[in-house]
Amino acid sequence: MKRIKLYLQEAYNELVLKVSWPTKQELTSSAIIVMVSSLICALIVFGMDYIFKNIVTFIYKLFI
Repeated sequence: MKRIKLYLQEAYNELVLKVSWPTKQELTSSAIIVMVSSLICALIVFGMDYIFKNIVTFIYKLFI
């Protein structure tokens, strides 16, 4: 039980005293960058899927 209490105290002290938390502005700008990057990746995957679907459909129509 003593080890658990020591662990929790050390974890708390590290989170409060040693960790440098981002400011609201840094967090907001990082979140925007992640959302824009995710949107770009989603659009790229959508475009590739659309192109490959049309290629496969074209190939199937040749042999049917």
